[in-house]
Amino acid sequence: MAETRTVVRSAEYFETALTLISRNVSKVHRYLLNATDLLTERDLGTILRIMGCSATTLPTVCEDNCWSNRYRTITSNCNNRRNPRLGAANNAFARWLPAEYEDGFSLPKGWTRKRLYSGFRLPPVRQVSNQILQVANQIVPLDQDHAHIFVQWGQWLDHDMDLAPQSGSIQTFTNGINCDETCARRSPCFPIRIPSNDARFKNSTGCMPFFRSAPVCDTGELGSLFGHINIREQLNAVTAFIDSSMVYGNGKSIANRIRNYTNDLGLLAINQNYSDNRLEHLPFSSNNSGSPCIMNSNGTGVPCFLSGDGRVNEHLGILSFHVLFLREHNRLARELKKLNPHWSGETIYQEARKIMGAFHQIITYRDYVPRLIGSEAMQKYLPPYRGYNESIDPRIANVFATACFRSGHVTIQPIVHRFNESYQEHPLYPNILLHNSFFSPWRIVDQGGIEPILRGLLANPAKRQTQNRMIVDELRQRLFELTSPLPLDLASLNLQRSRDHGLPGYNAWKRFCGLSEPKNVRQLTAALRNASLARNLFELYGTADNIEPWLAGVSEPAVNGGKLGPLFACLAGQQFKNLRDGDRFWWENKRVFTVSQQQALQQVSLSRVICDNTRIEELPQDAFRFRPYPAGYIRCTQIPQVDLSAWKENVEVILCASAPVVDHAHFSICKSSVRYTCEPGFKLVGGDTITCLSNGQWNITPPICTDAAV
Repeated sequence: MAETRTVVRSAEYFETALTLISRNVSKVHRYLLNATDLLTERDLGTILRIMGCSATTLPTVCEDNCWSNRYRTITSNCNNRRNPRLGAANNAFARWLPAEYEDGFSLPKGWTRKRLYSGFRLPPVRQVSNQILQVANQIVPLDQDHAHIFVQWGQWLDHDMDLAPQSGSIQTFTNGINCDETCARRSPCFPIRIPSNDARFKNSTGCMPFFRSAPVCDTGELGSLFGHINIREQLNAVTAFIDSSMVYGNGKSIANRIRNYTNDLGLLAINQNYSDNRLEHLPFSSNNSGSPCIMNSNGTGVPCFLSGDGRVNEHLGILSFHVLFLREHNRLARELKKLNPHWSGETIYQEARKIMGAFHQIITYRDYVPRLIGSEAMQKYLPPYRGYNESIDPRIANVFATACFRSGHVTIQPIVHRFNESYQEHPLYPNILLHNSFFSPWRIVDQGGIEPILRGLLANPAKRQTQNRMIVDELRQRLFELTSPLPLDLASLNLQRSRDHGLPGYNAWKRFCGLSEPKNVRQLTAALRNASLARNLFELYGTADNIEPWLAGVSEPAVNGGKLGPLFACLAGQQFKNLRDGDRFWWENKRVFTVSQQQALQQVSLSRVICDNTRIEELPQDAFRFRPYPAGYIRCTQIPQVDLSAWKENVEVILCASAPVVDHAHFSICKSSVRYTCEPGFKLVGGDTITCLSNGQWNITPPICTDAAV
């Protein structure tokens, strides 16, 4: 996203400038601590402005009219009118506990290998991965209650809520060393050392590349300018809210790129080269330089697909969801146009986007979260909705994005199943190992579209998390193998990211949640109900205080009726509460939808979305519940639909009767006002909005639309 690249670049330019100033001047002034001590406030302001960081400190001006209160902004600025940046894209993650950095403000824990924490060294993350987390692809335990589409929804939802972009540079800032080619720890490189006895990388003394997450412009080395005592914070590049931003984008640049502006129908752009047997595909990205998308088996290139989120091409499961919900938006848009032919394309787009956001909120909170956190956490954190609360901070917590919601990684199957209409392995497009699905959009284009993949997600169980079989080799040994110079290890990346972000350890979070803190092997054994695992963790870490929250969280046995352990059930419950109650556009807020619209929205289901946008005719009514075919499968005709008739706009305006019709114009009504836009090829003359007054008269004459060429 262009806006994110600009923010990241500005922050890193500024941080590098201050580091260089500090380093050079301190050769003479050894007693000075950092660049901010050496410069006047005016000097700092000048550097801030030149590097582009000053934009993040400018006040946000929020529109306040009927239409701005009807639709979210694409960036989610102004969701909270008192604090307009809360939950908006390209702002800092929330901190529920103070960060813990090696130097107190910026360097990751483990940056200096001999440094002690609570009296012990931190173990190398790849060593932890090898000793604690591995499971071969062939011995995967299965979850007999949840289909793999439950796991896929978790990733889809995650991409709606958080993205911590990596550094904008692939080289060290001060001497230009490529991070892919060094074991040196020089920002932004924080490489993962490979143990000499590593079976995957035999006799290797090298490193797995790792790039630090980009800082927020006013933190870390930059922070003293703003009174933050130099604590480095990470950037959330996407909107925090559940608003379908992975479909629509998080900034104006990408949102406009994926719109179809060839007509005024409010549609999203589709692929002009390929279709899925007349069903729509995503458009291709026009930027193919350095594309990670691999060529097909014939050696011909299929470019990366383009959508609202840059992770669209990561693997076939997430890509199939992007295609599915592109089609759902366009289906909604066409139906809304039939109901309201007087609507402009912009109104149709915004209404369809608003409905899509509600769909995602309902499916998530009704069908997904209760299964994730269990009934006890649901009662504690998510009792019945009582309305919007502007005092609640809806931002995604750093610990949620970096640890808690990465728990889904231990429930991923190593195989991408592709099924035919009878839910058997497809004879033309057989099952493939997961690593062969990474950045492979050609498999969507050339191998049967998204239907075989969706059937595989519906009719196969998720991986069951067990303490001796954590994360499959497809993710731990072969991540991005086809596109990376060195295969990556997702478990090691997760552990290193915790250190990069300065997350406190296991016991700090247990204390945060009011849970007992294990101080010795016996107490950790009780918490994990596993003596062997507890001993292994203490041998590696020396103390439970040092265990990364992601590792400790996925090691805990699940709560009753949930998929997470007590720690993660607490963190997830708090996060989903904040997202619901701190969202001004939450679907149950009485100012967002009418009562009849709310009633209609409750008919939504993921199974119905699949029915409406594919040729799949038979599937489980409850998509997340695993049942082997054909048990529990029903026809699409038996699955309720959302009745969109509740969105038919009444063109009668109180006291003033019908809204005046203007030739070559569209209009929409908001309370007692009517807003006009001209059809393509015409320009508006006069005010675009008229308002019905209490005397039954319009406040001004309606505008006219004249030929733009005249």
